[in-house]
Amino acid sequence: MAPPTRIGLAGLAVMGQNLALNIAEKGFPISVYNRTTSKVDETVERAKQEGDLPLFGFHDPESFVQSIQKPRVIIMLVKAGAPVDQTIKTLSAYMEKGDCIIDGGNEWYENTERREKEMSGLGLLYLGMGVSGGEEGARNGPSLMPGGSFEAYKYIEDILHKVAAQVSDSGPCVTYIGKGGSGNFVKMVHNGIEYGDMQLIAEAYDVLKSVGKLSNEELRSVFLEWNRGELLSFLIEITADIFGIKDDKGEGYLVDKVLDKTGMKGTGKWTVQQAADLSIAAPTIAASLDSRFLSGLKEERVEAAKVFKSGGFGDVLTDQTVDKAKLIDDVRQALYASKICSYAQGMNLIRAKSIEKGWDLKLGELARIWKGGCIIRAIFLDRIKKAYDRNPDLANLLVDPEFAKEIIDRQSAWRRVVCLAINSGISTPGMSASLAYFDTYRRERVPANLVQAQRDYFGAHTYERVDMEGSFHTEWFKTAKQLKN
Repeated sequence: MAPPTRIGLAGLAVMGQNLALNIAEKGFPISVYNRTTSKVDETVERAKQEGDLPLFGFHDPESFVQSIQKPRVIIMLVKAGAPVDQTIKTLSAYMEKGDCIIDGGNEWYENTERREKEMSGLGLLYLGMGVSGGEEGARNGPSLMPGGSFEAYKYIEDILHKVAAQVSDSGPCVTYIGKGGSGNFVKMVHNGIEYGDMQLIAEAYDVLKSVGKLSNEELRSVFLEWNRGELLSFLIEITADIFGIKDDKGEGYLVDKVLDKTGMKGTGKWTVQQAADLSIAAPTIAASLDSRFLSGLKEERVEAAKVFKSGGFGDVLTDQTVDKAKLIDDVRQALYASKICSYAQGMNLIRAKSIEKGWDLKLGELARIWKGGCIIRAIFLDRIKKAYDRNPDLANLLVDPEFAKEIIDRQSAWRRVVCLAINSGISTPGMSASLAYFDTYRRERVPANLVQAQRDYFGAHTYERVDMEGSFHTEWFKTAKQLKN
């Protein structure tokens, strides 16, 4: 009989395998299990090849659970929804009071809260843990967002601290997020911000390529250059890589052969739905979601292009010559300013949910654990952390003195890029939505007075006044009728 292992992991698709190997490599003996047993053997073989790591495979759930030291901790990495409930059912049959299950998938936060209640009925502890960083992150250090039972978190804090990405000036990219489904919720918004980031980068690419006529080589060097400054981030870095990769199945560059249809798993949609439920404006994230929907209409767009081409519409409307260096610099500034708006929206959504649920989430701490390991890791998250350190009750990132100054410095370039794109017939929904968000937020008075007057006119919804307290209703229809006579 082998001595009991420290932890177990069930679900050995690539993310599960990589996280298990990461845990083993950090010196924690781990038991692994998968319903399809070939995956178990594959993982055991990888553990041998990658340095004789202390990883032990099991083909049946009972021996898997029995092999783990008490109180047992088991991480599940299976598809969200019904498969999670099925795995819990299979494993919990052999678990004992005080044992703990951790769901590491992208789960809807309310499912986690339901399961936590069900588990506590059986005397088991439960955590919903967001894991970001993709396959690479899981193997070498992800950003981890555990929420739920604090007692369960304490069981494995030592493991998570070693397994998570390490950032030299701010430590491991993991923290106890909060109660209930908060870990899943934070990961969901992280993914929503990621949608926004990717859309904004795609728009920068479109403007530079379609209006600036930059080649892939030029684009690659631009993104490499940007990755040395304020935009330094994982997504900018991989974008530069993508522009440099030649097609292995034909001529030219691979990026030009990729079909312009973006897939999605649902976390971006959930983010936008939650924003709507909480009355939080998240236009940049919503624009990125709409862009994915429109990208899916490839066949319709092909037909529409024919219709409008006959009416004199080319792909790009104006064939103007632009100063490339100036355009590149403007786009860099527009991208950065838009990005601030996208993160501001995500953080406001997290705060609103935290207030609604009483989670007491620390926004600065979230920015800290996103500095490494995760897909949205970026140097500018350090700025966000510092903004919330300066003022934990900051109403919006836009009004932090440093970010406000950065936006003021960049707003002319930002407007030039959006205007150029509009006049060229290139859609920049993310940049435009970000700019509209900023322009609305910074204005003391917006035209909402007219909308409220309309609501009172047709629906007697009442209105407040700028010059006196109370709510008022006017018989607009009668007054208007008298004026007409």
